Amino acid sequence: MNVATYGSGGRFTMTDRGRSALRQTPDTLTIGPSQMRWAGGQLLIDIDERGALPLLGRVRGRITVTPSAVTHVELPLTDDGAHVWRPFAPTCTVDVALDAPGWDWQGHGYFDANFGTRALEADFSDWTWGRFPLSGGATCFYDATRRDGSTLNSQMHFATDGTVGASADIPPAPLSRSLWGLARSTRADPGYRPRQVKPMLDAPFYCRSAVRTQIDGEETTGVHETLDLRRFRSPLLKPMLAVRVPRRETWHVD
Repeated sequence: MNVATYGSGGRFTMTDRGRSALRQTPDTLTIGPSQMRWAGGQLLIDIDERGALPLLGRVRGRITVTPSAVTHVELPLTDDGAHVWRPFAPTCTVDVALDAPGWDWQGHGYFDANFGTRALEADFSDWTWGRFPLSGGATCFYDATRRDGSTLNSQMHFATDGTVGASADIPPAPLSRSLWGLARSTRADPGYRPRQVKPMLDAPFYCRSAVRTQIDGEETTGVHETLDLRRFRSPLLKPMLAVRVPRRETWHVD
């Protein structure tokens, strides 16, 4: 289970665990010592993980995600449906209570997931994703270049009640490059220059940040991601990933 906190003393945790660590029921997903489960219309995420290099230490506590509504939307990312984006709840209230000073937080957020039957790098060259809160809901952009040269350009607006519709045609807009030199873009009203307002996670092939843009005349700050699968395919990156994502193949279930 990947957990990342930002700012001074921020931690990154992601242990690659074997099959014995996985337990699943209709309402619960358990991976090693951590678990997420639905209860009373809320997603309760109980975390007990260890930070990766260079900042070690325990990351424990609970995150409570309360959706305004749960959608039934699935967006195929390839024509054969081998990759799917599932925006379960684009608008949520999030309560973070982790066992460390300054790691308590309340605010708005989202809950989504990606599913696939092939490796991402087998089908994609790069993609950009963004979720931006707006009055009455949230707008999401998903732009991707597949390895066969075809593209995905999706814009969806989700109302707080879970209904979804195509947003207005918001044109692409450039962003500054990431610290690792990744080319980035998002979408914005014509004439508006979006900008990064908070760095979150910078890696040679991936960047996550808070970005300020304007959509239909409304300024908004949302989460923005850029993923470069051409870089990810490089064999030079694999040893770097092993340091940040340690492997534990076995797990004893009490």
